[in-house]
Amino acid sequence: MKKLWLIFAQTTTVGLAVWFALTTLYPQWRPGSALLPPPHKESTVPAVPPAVPVQGGVASYHGAVARAMPAVVNIYTAKAVKSRKHPLLNDPFFKRYFGDRFGGDDAPRASSLGSGVIVSDKGYIVTNNHVVESADEIEVALADGRTAEATVIGTDPDTDIAVIKIELDKLPVIEFADVSKVQVGDAVLAIGNPFGVGQTVTMGIVSAMGRSQLGINTFENFIQTDAAINPGNSGGALVDVKGSLVGINSAIYSNSGGSLGIGFAIPASTVKQVMEAIIKDGAVTRGWLGVEAQDVTPDLATSFKLKDVQGALIARVVGGSPADRAGLRAGDILQSIAGQPVADSSAMLNLIAALKPDEEVDMQAYRSGQLQTFKVHIGKRPKLNP
Repeated sequence: MKKLWLIFAQTTTVGLAVWFALTTLYPQWRPGSALLPPPHKESTVPAVPPAVPVQGGVASYHGAVARAMPAVVNIYTAKAVKSRKHPLLNDPFFKRYFGDRFGGDDAPRASSLGSGVIVSDKGYIVTNNHVVESADEIEVALADGRTAEATVIGTDPDTDIAVIKIELDKLPVIEFADVSKVQVGDAVLAIGNPFGVGQTVTMGIVSAMGRSQLGINTFENFIQTDAAINPGNSGGALVDVKGSLVGINSAIYSNSGGSLGIGFAIPASTVKQVMEAIIKDGAVTRGWLGVEAQDVTPDLATSFKLKDVQGALIARVVGGSPADRAGLRAGDILQSIAGQPVADSSAMLNLIAALKPDEEVDMQAYRSGQLQTFKVHIGKRPKLNP
């Protein structure tokens, strides 16, 4: 009996060992394996791309920086500062005895710095208007160490964009990104010359799109970011993780005036549109309606018995303007322009500006609770600061 029991135990042990070896090599033979997918089939679940580019096993944005940084330039400007002299200093008798010891004829000069982006191998550079505004001298320093004097091709104060040009060969050019594909949460890099220390890169994310009514520019459609933007970054590049231009850094909202705040960049789509117009015509021509408008609030919507809280309430019509000639008047609530819905007064301004002067379009507006259509012959937007 003991011998039979020993044989049984040994046989069982060998059998279990063989079963363990086979199920290790062929796991589909295990009980319940029918619930698992066959080992030779690939999963149909798409892989989630890494949030941060990985190069050589290390998370890095080096590739994007290497592509974009050569096209970002440092801009140094200088302008004469007009100072009022005491009338006595111009008196010949006073000059006879005291000469120019109280101040000569040379006016003091103020210098400032900013950044810019090379957008054409012909030497065109895009920057902020406030960087080069009223400058007598503009010097551009490239990332490769070259410098050149720049001339202003044209400016657009309404969007705070300026185009300048340098005469150098073999210029690096940045690539424009498709802004329509930019989403909140996308990683972005701000490249510029903060505090004049040289090119610097900061990283953040896109925290909002289409910011407007901030009181910074006349036409606003900002990309909002938390990437650090310091003094001197103005006019620099905001790029995506591929190194393509997403926007031009323009301003920062900060209690301290430093980088601890919210940054705003002009979208690359707006930059390209304004840049092309300036290069072609030297200025940007926009449509004009000739009204002052305000947003429709919930209280106003209830008062005017509107179904939706949207549109632009016309507060004033300029006499002799396109709106005046078309029959629009104060109290009308614009709902659509050339078939495009009007969300608020800022959207109204942008829609009208995009129209060509002398173009005739249909506009719909509520008047006394009735939706009416007006044919408007668009005018040319006048310069507010000639």
